[in-house]
Amino acid sequence: MVSWSGHIVPFIVTLVIWFMATGLIAFFANAGGEPRARGAFRRSVAVGGVVGVAGLIAILFASASVSLGAIYLAFTGALMVWGWHEIGFLTGASAGPRREVQSLGVRGFERFTQASATVMHHEIALALTALMLISLSWNAPNQIGATVFVLMFALRLSSKINLFIGVPNSSVEMMPQHLGYLKSYFGRNRMTFVLALSIAAIIALAAWFASLAMTAPAGSPEMVGASLLTALCLLGALEHLFLALPFRDGMLWGWAFKGRSDPA
Repeated sequence: MVSWSGHIVPFIVTLVIWFMATGLIAFFANAGGEPRARGAFRRSVAVGGVVGVAGLIAILFASASVSLGAIYLAFTGALMVWGWHEIGFLTGASAGPRREVQSLGVRGFERFTQASATVMHHEIALALTALMLISLSWNAPNQIGATVFVLMFALRLSSKINLFIGVPNSSVEMMPQHLGYLKSYFGRNRMTFVLALSIAAIIALAAWFASLAMTAPAGSPEMVGASLLTALCLLGALEHLFLALPFRDGMLWGWAFKGRSDPA
């Protein structure tokens, strides 16, 4: 039986945080790209750092408890740490050593090597953070923070791989102008088996988390935690569907681009 507090509320909370956090990250990442606005980027990275450290503290504090409040706190903390990394990447503070368009005529492994070099620092930072959170919460009663971060890492990695291979809708509306060179590493517009398999796998994972949520004691922290993970998976599947369908996801966050100065 569907529970309001155990199923519906966690989904609403996840949806609201996802929508607001995505918009805020886009806002800070698009605060400025011209030389005169580089100070805005430094402020964005500083704000992201404060938020990320606060998120890490929240995860550590919540990991010792399995109360409903601790579950929500760890979940929010993981998203705060994730947002820190996203701001670092989108502002260019932690992208990769290669910051230029793909060389003409490259194919195969060389193309993969060049593409990897554009995001290498970001991926290493995410992986190290995931390992740190796993190690810190290994024997902790509440492991939702580490689980959420690892899940988001996997979902984002899947998106990047699909963009590299090629998707029908490689929307770039939310990409800051200074990262425009990344577009050259996207595969040609096409539907692939990899994208279809990715969507199916994420939906299957969501169904597994949903089964855990449905069988957990009503209103329990286990039910809420599984529901939060289910909602995250469904949003991940939705973001992958955006890659397959002609949908402009930037329409949802138009308010986040107020400070972006488009080229003349």
